[in-house]
Amino acid sequence: MDMLWSGWGDPAKAAPLPETVTGLLRDLLGVKPRTAGPVDLEDIAVPQPGLEPAAHQALFTAVGGEEHVRTDADTRIRHTRGKSTPDLLRIRDGEVDDLPAAVVLPADHAEVVAVLRACAEHGLPVVPFGGGTSVVGGLAPGRRGPFVALDLRRMNQLLALDPVSRTATLAPGLRAPEAEALLAEHGFTLGHFPQSYEWATIGGFAATRSSGQASAGYGRFDEMVLGLTLATPEGTIDTGRAPSSAAGPDLRQLLLGSEGAFGVITSVTVRIRPVPQARVYEGWRFASFEEGAAALRRLAQDGPRPTVLRLSDETETLVGLAQPDAIGAGLESAAGCMAITGYEGTHEDTAHRRERAAAVLRDCGGTPLGEEPGRRWAHGRYSAPYLRDALLDAGAFAETLETATFWSRVPELYASVRDALTATLTETGTPPLIMCHISHVYENGASLYFTVVSAQGDDPVAHWERAKHAANEAILGAGGTITHHHGVGTDHRDWYVREAGPLGIEALRAVKRRLDPAGVLNPGVLLPLD
Repeated sequence: MDMLWSGWGDPAKAAPLPETVTGLLRDLLGVKPRTAGPVDLEDIAVPQPGLEPAAHQALFTAVGGEEHVRTDADTRIRHTRGKSTPDLLRIRDGEVDDLPAAVVLPADHAEVVAVLRACAEHGLPVVPFGGGTSVVGGLAPGRRGPFVALDLRRMNQLLALDPVSRTATLAPGLRAPEAEALLAEHGFTLGHFPQSYEWATIGGFAATRSSGQASAGYGRFDEMVLGLTLATPEGTIDTGRAPSSAAGPDLRQLLLGSEGAFGVITSVTVRIRPVPQARVYEGWRFASFEEGAAALRRLAQDGPRPTVLRLSDETETLVGLAQPDAIGAGLESAAGCMAITGYEGTHEDTAHRRERAAAVLRDCGGTPLGEEPGRRWAHGRYSAPYLRDALLDAGAFAETLETATFWSRVPELYASVRDALTATLTETGTPPLIMCHISHVYENGASLYFTVVSAQGDDPVAHWERAKHAANEAILGAGGTITHHHGVGTDHRDWYVREAGPLGIEALRAVKRRLDPAGVLNPGVLLPLD
């Protein structure tokens, strides 16, 4: 099943906004309902593929047949860009000026290498496509002209499982729910549950250094990766002979987060854990974001660390976004800040950690709200992107951004980004609604995830670009990283260049020149064009 071409996920799961939310948007933000919905898919004017016959034939040969090289309008539109709000607004208006010339579906590593060599020979940019969930411009190359979308959906197998070592080797096109189902048949879980979980793929997780909602317990995806295989036009790189090694710099770390600029990840070996006997989620209330953040820091540094640990600020709690499926319901817990804690593992371990963590949270000023808020959060944990679509339909503009920093800098980073967004988005005349939560914690710091809702205005894409630019400047100015788990893409590229520094970027350019001398691998993503 393909994702909705003009929005997120499964169309059957989309739902209109509650009247309480519609009224809030109208009264607070001056949002006006859209007079028309997205254009019809059939009405979009799609240009011809523009592939040279020799290039077309080379792609057929690489993947063993015409049926695996698709140039029909429907397939090409569904592989155009990602799922950021600007992406959706543009495609809803029928803008497809950067759609791929062809969508190629290889079956294995050898076919991926063959496709990359064919693209290099014919000067065709190639963009790896997993679940299509990028929100940072990672699926549209910076170079104009025909390009190929390399759809990895046929590479969707559990390739190997070692129950003794507790490792699994997964193909890159395997969607997260499929991976969990295959592992569960053997009694294991990966434990990686980002908001994009229902649609994102294993290869995409590795290529963007994804972080799941249970990262406090299971770790980030890049921490789970023990080895991977990379296909490039120049050949193959295999990494990961042992769980840890002192044999020089770790090539895994160079390839993780490379976003298709160095090659295409064709297999990933990850650590796995037994399926937990118990999963318990609960809510806590704190008087302020500062007080709640101090409580999360204490658990992250001194333990016991829950599997899930999140904190919404006052605005996000008031609106109800801490529990997306209950938004606008007027929850009793709306005052102050909502924290969600979750515990997974054996019955004994879960109960023990929960009891010890509760003592810490109470000591830090937390008030227990029981399991109901936790159950609501777990039930609605993948609902926010659908909510974003409903907001767009109602005439509101909704978008997110995220960053991370050390604990001592969290207050400054939080204030700086909020101020930057407020100042630029208020230019329409009405202040925006800015919400934030701490979504991932570490011993030394945490990530901040911002959600912005405002009136769309006359040119919402340009309006957001100004706000995003200001927020990115504020992030670097306050000592944050330009992205914690969404990736670099093109949206963050120029700030990533500043964060990495001139010499660091030149080193990465040298790697790209060796692996991709023709410059066809996702050009303009991660690194600026030469």
